[in-house]
Amino acid sequence: MTRRRTPQISSRKQPQQARSTELVAAILEAATQVLAREGAQRFTTARVAERAGVSVGSVYQYFPNKAAILFRLQSDEWRQTTDMLGRILGDVRKPPFERLRALVHAFLRSECEEAGMRVALNDAAPLYRDAPEAREARASGDRFVQAFLEEVLPKASKAKRARVGDLITTTLSTVGKDFSESPRTSAEIKAYANAMADMFCAYLEGLAQG
Repeated sequence: MTRRRTPQISSRKQPQQARSTELVAAILEAATQVLAREGAQRFTTARVAERAGVSVGSVYQYFPNKAAILFRLQSDEWRQTTDMLGRILGDVRKPPFERLRALVHAFLRSECEEAGMRVALNDAAPLYRDAPEAREARASGDRFVQAFLEEVLPKASKAKRARVGDLITTTLSTVGKDFSESPRTSAEIKAYANAMADMFCAYLEGLAQG
């Protein structure tokens, strides 16, 4: 049985000069617009180049294929989410459950604000989800969650905290995706976030007391 080849998703080179940085920024902005308008199935390097007003060769200087462009958009989204996790969960000036509630609210708002782009990136995920770079990117957010759970569940085993973290993050992402697929008002987002935060806090409180 032939193993499926994993596409190259790393950028060919990093921009070193201001002009190159501006070119990459223009390519990524164009890619965002093409993805939002055409969806993942009709997303091509040629369409991105046309939208950016550059040659296809200019795009290939930095991105070897469309999977690399899509992965860059996805990794930027992952980095934003990771930064949010670190900023909110790592703010030890606030009680743990207050931080968790703030995270749920911020995450759900973000999902609803960027629903179109996230749905399109999810459709494109098969192009890069098994690549080492994708696993490494996802692992960064997991580390913040595990550090938070070490604080909340200090007596739990590492394996148990890993299960709890996986359950919480999977629930957040899955429910967030489904919830954001329909237009939502601020009141709806707030009510839903409160309910989900109540559920997570009750779950962790039960584990801490058990």
